[in-house]
Order: sequence, then structure tokens, then C-alpha cells
Amino acid sequence: MRHDDFPPPTSRPGTLRGPALAAAALAGVCLTAAGCAGDGGSAAGPATASRPASSAPPSSSSPRRSADPDASPSAGPTSGKPLPRGPLTGRTVVIDPGHNPGNRDHTREINASVDIGTGRKECDTTGTATDSGYAEARFTLDVSRRLRALLEARGARVVLTQDGDRPFGPCVDERARIGNEERADAVVSVHADGSATGNRGFHVILPAAVNGGDADTAKIVAPSRELGERIAGNYVRVTGSAPSNYIGGGTGLDTRDDLGGLNLSTVPKVFIECGNMRDPKDAALLTDEGWRRKAALGIAEGIGSYLEK
Repeated sequence: MRHDDFPPPTSRPGTLRGPALAAAALAGVCLTAAGCAGDGGSAAGPATASRPASSAPPSSSSPRRSADPDASPSAGPTSGKPLPRGPLTGRTVVIDPGHNPGNRDHTREINASVDIGTGRKECDTTGTATDSGYAEARFTLDVSRRLRALLEARGARVVLTQDGDRPFGPCVDERARIGNEERADAVVSVHADGSATGNRGFHVILPAAVNGGDADTAKIVAPSRELGERIAGNYVRVTGSAPSNYIGGGTGLDTRDDLGGLNLSTVPKVFIECGNMRDPKDAALLTDEGWRRKAALGIAEGIGSYLEK
């Protein structure tokens, strides 16, 4: 879904500026970035439980449950071995799988209002799904688990905001708080869009300059943009996907000031909408395990490029 706070409004058409050229330019971000080359392998690192609820509001601190049974075994939690030393040793990355498979069964809780600094929004939403019923929440967990394994193989300490181990949530304010409390070097929220048929491609959402209440993004706007640009460039290179043809004017980048997960972050953070689940061609990619493997690798390459600079 386009964001963590509420169902997407009518799609905002972008003014296309040669998507193919934009894709090539984004790929150049990877090719000129330090530490971009190499896929980092796929060896599994240690098991990394999702961050338990702590000081979250009552609607966001429910008991944990067993791991999501729908998730692919190949994308499940990694082994209990010590982290290997690698280029990301000493770095902490928080991965935020958008929504939660259990949100649909907890509408009262996820509709609870939470403070996002500049106003109030719903705790969370159910997310979108393909026409065949493949839920965004299942997609985000699968990609996030693959991404965790890739980053751990490079030595990073990885925390998931949820791992299918809680009945719903966490709320958007807690998602931001987890990254802050972990003092993450980078946070990426994984999503898939729910736009109209014919709208295709990925986009990365960047935080705007926001200052109100508990929200102050002044220190993270610039590093978040660099993180987003590097993810976008590597995502093009690895997946072959083009930037969105309906958001971002063909750049693959979109700046937002209305998302609690970004507004409340004090560490570099971006969202990635990996594709449009409501378009048949994009849905065919999003539901393909091999393509999801590439999506995770593209994001991992971007994070690695940013952290190794």
C-alpha cells in the first residue's frame, strides 16, 4: 500500500519524463556508488526476532503469536549461528514489513487513533492484495525475511518491526519508535501499492521536512534521500523494474509529509512500494518467488551501498 497510515487516495498522476531514461539514471546511482558491486550471497545469519512491543499504546501491544504459517519456508527466520563478519558489521538495520496478516481480524484495534506528531491517524491498515487474493501483508513479510538474510550475511544486525509473531500491528507510531530506539543506521519499510490497473512500477517514498509536535525530520531528510536514491538505483539494476509511471514523474522517488512512520523517525528511513498489486502485470511479478528474491536483493544492495559509502 502507498503508505502506513490510511487507505490510498486516488492515484496522483505524475508527469512522465522518460521512464526508461529515468531507470537508466537510477541504475547509474548504483554503478557510481561505493560498495555497490556484488550480490553479497544468500547465506543465512542468526535468528533475529522482531522487536517486542514496549511502550506502545494499548492497541499496539498485544501478545505475540506463532510465526506466519503462510510464509515461504525459504524466507523464514535465519539460523542461530553468530553473525559473520562483513562489510556491514557494526551496523543496525531495521526492516519494517508493512501491515500484518492478522490486521484484517483486528479492525477495532487497527482503527484506533494514534499521534503522528502533526496530527492523528489510524494505528494501521490491512493493506491491499492482488486480484487473486495474495495479500500485501504476506508479500511484505516474505520480502523482509529474504532481505534480513541477505543483510545478516553481510554482517548487519537486523531487527524486524514484526515477523508475523503478533496478532496485529504494530501501530505506525511504534514502527517509527522501534527504529529510533534501536538507533538504526537505516530503516526501510516494505510495501506494495494498490493503485489502478495500468499503473506500474516501483517508487521509494522519502520523508519531507516536517516539524510539529513530536515530529521533526530536519536531520534525516538528506540522508534518507541518499538512502532512497541508492535503493532505487539498485532496485532497477537487479529487478529490471522501471520506476513508477504514475507517481514521481518517472524518477521512482516521491516525497511525503503525511506518513507517521516517516514523520516520527529520527533515523534515516524510507518506504519502498515494490510494485502495484492491482495491475495484472505487476501482480504476476509480486506473486513470483524468484522475482521476490530479486526484489529483496535489490533493496539489500541499495542499503549496502548507502551504509558502505
